[in-house]
Amino acid sequence: MNETNNPKLKSLAQVLRRRMTEEERHLWYDYLRKSPVTFQRQKVIGPYIVDFYCAKAHLVIEIDGAQHFEEEGKAKDRVRDAFLSELGIRVLRYSNVEINRNFRGVCEDILRYLPKGELRSTSSP
Repeated sequence: MNETNNPKLKSLAQVLRRRMTEEERHLWYDYLRKSPVTFQRQKVIGPYIVDFYCAKAHLVIEIDGAQHFEEEGKAKDRVRDAFLSELGIRVLRYSNVEINRNFRGVCEDILRYLPKGELRSTSSP
């Protein structure tokens, strides 16, 4: 996966890693960071910064706040998802509410998209 040479995006991604939302922090520290497959957070892919990326699974995980449910946010997400899909990357989207109310269900759903040969029993939430 080519990381863009755009210094603005790279430095913005670093800032976003330091300023993760509560829901991003929960998913990262309580599940993805412990995963037997490697995830990167706030990864630059083309002209975008994705919340979480697993190269081995060609998988992006996005945690959506309220702005993603407004018309402008939905339109931007469709363009972004189409770009990532063209690269062969699947995008999974979960709302902040899903992370807060059904964390285990979100983790179980993510698990379905990870390479089976890499998983161990310790990968459950």
